[in-house]
Amino acid sequence: MLSRLLKEHQAKQNERKEQQERRRREAIAAATCLTEALVDHLNVGVAQAYVNQRKLDHEVKTLQVQASQFSKQTAQWISMVEGFNQALKEIGDVENWARSIEMDMRTIATALEYVHKGQLQSTCS
Repeated sequence: MLSRLLKEHQAKQNERKEQQERRRREAIAAATCLTEALVDHLNVGVAQAYVNQRKLDHEVKTLQVQASQFSKQTAQWISMVEGFNQALKEIGDVENWARSIEMDMRTIATALEYVHKGQLQSTCS
């Protein structure tokens, strides 16, 4: 009777050990599945972040090229406007010079008329 109780006790202990081992394996399998799911979820986020970073890098390079082109074009426009401004100044200078010459010519013409009239009057008298 004692040996039967011992055998039953040992059988129950073995059964509990097997059940505990089975539960341990199930827990490890569940933890592994959970870990893989978490890693996969994180990897998706990391992959998306990597793709976004590559897109941003490409956009930055494109923006730098466009900014450089815009800067060059702006410098050309500034140069053209400065040239135009200088041409306007020169036209203004020529206009002033022409007015000055015209005034001088009128003065000379008036003086010549005055001299001519004076000569005509002295010849007539």
